[in-house]
Amino acid sequence: MAAVLLIGSVMKFAIALFSAAHAPSSRRALLFAQAALAGGHEIVRLFFYQDGVYNACASVVTPQDEQDLPQQWRTFVSDNQLDGVVCIAAALRRGVLNEEEAQRYQRSAASVEAPWALSGLGQLHDAIQDADRLICFGGA
Repeated sequence: MAAVLLIGSVMKFAIALFSAAHAPSSRRALLFAQAALAGGHEIVRLFFYQDGVYNACASVVTPQDEQDLPQQWRTFVSDNQLDGVVCIAAALRRGVLNEEEAQRYQRSAASVEAPWALSGLGQLHDAIQDADRLICFGGA
């Protein structure tokens, strides 16, 4: 996969992740994103939708003998100063809230924090308009 990304001109990618934190496609999405940046390409936006919102959830606990993908995603987004967006509707349905939404809905805990932002599907649409390619991982 990385060799394909190195050939040709610089690409702008929007990446949408639909699968849960410990699904194989979540790991593949992270590897793709890392390879894209290593190849000199740009990531316009990461958009986590459906069960993909769990990748941005700080309260996900990973067994010690497994890779902590939510932490790896947080580090990757922070270190590369990427635009990481979590679909607010999908997050609310799954109880994945930032501080503002936890207060709004009178819930005791927030599980989404920086570098993630909760926002709507319009952010995915905008990213698609700005990117050369939308790459999707996971989903039905």
